[in-house]
Amino acid sequence: MPIFRFLKLSALSVGLTLAFTQAPANADQLADVQKAGVITLATDMNYQPFDYTENNQHVGFDKDLWAAIGTELGVKPKFLDLPWTTTLAGLQAKRFDMVNSPVAITKERMEKFHFTLPFADGTVGLIKRASDHSLRTPQDIGDKTVGSQRGTIELQELESFAKTLPSPAKPKAYLDLTGAYADLANGRIDAVADAVTLLEAVAKSRPDTFAVVLPPFGPKSYFAYLARKGPDSDTLVAAVDKAILKIEADGRMKALQEKWFGTAQAVPQSAFVPDL
Repeated sequence: MPIFRFLKLSALSVGLTLAFTQAPANADQLADVQKAGVITLATDMNYQPFDYTENNQHVGFDKDLWAAIGTELGVKPKFLDLPWTTTLAGLQAKRFDMVNSPVAITKERMEKFHFTLPFADGTVGLIKRASDHSLRTPQDIGDKTVGSQRGTIELQELESFAKTLPSPAKPKAYLDLTGAYADLANGRIDAVADAVTLLEAVAKSRPDTFAVVLPPFGPKSYFAYLARKGPDSDTLVAAVDKAILKIEADGRMKALQEKWFGTAQAVPQSAFVPDL
């Protein structure tokens, strides 16, 4: 084969290889979900009041908020009930479009993922048995066993806080918070650490069983939804942010917060920069 023909064929082969391996220059996740008419969201339905099941039906703040966001985007939300510990890896592997479970915004996560605007307070606090008068402040958990969910920033903050006490607390990791609340109610552990928004909702639903320990012990934090990091997700996150701002402006966000959290919450209306 003449050398010039070989070079020509080699160049063509390289070009075809690049064409099939490189993502399209105009990849646009928003356009993709709008064309499909569906946005697929990973959630953990053991996260009252955000996502849980009642009479075998998915209910919660996230479902209602995403119904409103979906209307603004012109798509229907589809929820996948997955263990929290699988969701971040699944998002990176493109098994779904976004993570619908509320995710605490951290600097480390911001390096890997694209957050939407926040919609709820994610500051970490404690819940105890209502009959336990030995826990009056977070510092009272020294020498006590405190549950939290595995793989969460709430567990990390509990572990850090526990080490600062004169008598360190004993953190215990759970696959989901349902098991932690059951153990707390039955006296197998002394408290549960999680975002105060969730804890207040749980205490409100079972006031004879649980009570929140105030003030929260963690640094100020907020919850947001999560997308993959990259130019193809920029349009989708921008559209979700626009929808969230509209829902806040017309009062729908306040109504949802009051319905599910018991009170309205002031959250940043621009990108939040966390301390952690």
